[in-house]
Amino acid sequence: MFVDVLYEDNHVIIVNKATNVLVQSDTTGDTSLEDAVKLYIKEKYNKPGEVFLGVIHRIDRPVSGVVLFAKTSKALTRLNEQLKKKEFKKTYRAIVKQKPIPESSILKHYIVRNPKINKSIAYDKPTADAKEASLAYRTIAQSQNYYLLDIDLHTGRHHQIRCQLAKIGCPIKGDLKYGFARSNQNGGISLHAYSLTFVHPVSKEEISVIAPLPHDDIWHVF
Repeated sequence: MFVDVLYEDNHVIIVNKATNVLVQSDTTGDTSLEDAVKLYIKEKYNKPGEVFLGVIHRIDRPVSGVVLFAKTSKALTRLNEQLKKKEFKKTYRAIVKQKPIPESSILKHYIVRNPKINKSIAYDKPTADAKEASLAYRTIAQSQNYYLLDIDLHTGRHHQIRCQLAKIGCPIKGDLKYGFARSNQNGGISLHAYSLTFVHPVSKEEISVIAPLPHDDIWHVF
């Protein structure tokens, strides 16, 4: 598997995940991004034995974009602490068919995850086992048939962007699970983790990385 490295130093490595690649291995047995990055590090630096790699956060299999890994235990601990304190800034790009009304807004819902069907449901009011979810979206472009949204994620709930956009009648292109009519040719959905900003765990400098949009699907239209 090709590893598209966006940034790398002694403590962290950031890659642009392709659509339909797992971040971490699951019951399918498919090669994960974690496996591929470990192999990349092992071969690039001729490392003997097991390569240390810490998964800081994940994005869904059908989603593409920025994924951050820690290359040292020190970096892993400090980045996990940043994540816990919600100090990461994450933005996404999404393609939808229905025009959001209004064109920009903050969405706040209460999300309940159903692990049996691997799906989340967004409610307008608090309910049992629900977690509060918040994001800001704005419409930044449109084509003949679709709209491109920029999304600032405030919380990191299961399938949050997917179910919140579906809740307002704007399911993401290709996302059959959340109500879009047709699948994408590549089997993924038109949701891309576009940028990530965080404080470097060792140098304390602010790191901001942008993942180029995928070449497949209709991203090029925008």
